[in-house]
Amino acid sequence: MALSSCPRSWLALGLLHLGLLAGASQPVSAQPVRAVTVAQGLEHPWSLAFLPDGRYMVTERPGRLRVVEADGTLNPPVTGVPAVAATGQGGLLDVVLDSGFATNRTLYFCFAEPAPGLSLANSTALARARLSADRTRLEEVRVIFSQQPKVISRAHFGCRIVEGMKDGRPDGTLFLTLGERFVRMQDAQTLDNHHGKIVRVGKDGGVPGDNPFVGRPGALPEIWSYGHRNPQGATLGPDGRLWTHEHGPQGGDEINQPQPGRNYGWPVITYGEQYGGGPIGAGITAKEGMEQPLHHWTPSIAPSGMAFLTGERYGPAWKGNLFVGSLKFQFLDRIELGGGKVLREERLLSELGERIRDVRQGPDGYLYVLTDNAKGRLLRVVP
Repeated sequence: MALSSCPRSWLALGLLHLGLLAGASQPVSAQPVRAVTVAQGLEHPWSLAFLPDGRYMVTERPGRLRVVEADGTLNPPVTGVPAVAATGQGGLLDVVLDSGFATNRTLYFCFAEPAPGLSLANSTALARARLSADRTRLEEVRVIFSQQPKVISRAHFGCRIVEGMKDGRPDGTLFLTLGERFVRMQDAQTLDNHHGKIVRVGKDGGVPGDNPFVGRPGALPEIWSYGHRNPQGATLGPDGRLWTHEHGPQGGDEINQPQPGRNYGWPVITYGEQYGGGPIGAGITAKEGMEQPLHHWTPSIAPSGMAFLTGERYGPAWKGNLFVGSLKFQFLDRIELGGGKVLREERLLSELGERIRDVRQGPDGYLYVLTDNAKGRLLRVVP
């Protein structure tokens, strides 16, 4: 088939594999790693946290929170999880442990929160709770933030949580990524709602006084940055700054370093296009006053999960690398950075043929991933 007659997405994919697509980083040969199954039989697992005693905590999108034994045994679901809207992309999503969990047993989780009554509307909510001493139930559960307004949608919940740091120490704040809910994408450009935003709140749900829009008429004070589509990856970099990635439409997945008060462009600027082809809006990729991504993937890899490797398990070449899961192409992306740019990428674990939903570095220095399917697995990546 002549290149001129190839569908655009096929052509882009082929050029990406050849390293010819503009902005594409060069792939490198794979360092041998393998995935060891830690636990299996998880239904669409979404997020992973590490308990201090060597156990694991995993969320399952249908609404279950599980503690997994070190030997991989699945315990019965933890009780006390509030009702979730387990519809489409929604459900029980991210979970993180408080930096003081070893003494206060506090954790935070986000989920698709149904509207009260018979309404079909929902939104992303952030809750705080304590894990009981026997690890069987949540206590003192309290929703500390609820995305507004609620809408009828099954998509684009965002929902990654990161504890903020300042000068190398926890600063008492939480970042939460929020999708624009797909049906309200223009909301990402206005400040009177939480759609398509990253918000920053205190651990009690209060608004930090140094948030960028505090006191601005017509702007919600929780907002940290805006113009986002559907961010499903977030982490702190080695320098303590927030990093995120987000799903583009058909192309244009992005890595960003969200700065306070900045506009990241969606849906005015994007490197993606409409599903099935055609421009989004004016079809532009840049505009004054809107931030460019640090990196973008075209075609989309459908990124989920995000972690920097700080340990020594894989040798010095991997230390400081960024790791991102791909749902669409079913691999773990190793990303080498330098000078504020992506230098090269390496696709790992493609042989599994499983969607990578989350990636974390464990206390032991190994990388762990969750695979997202009806019989998902928790895997340890070993050299």
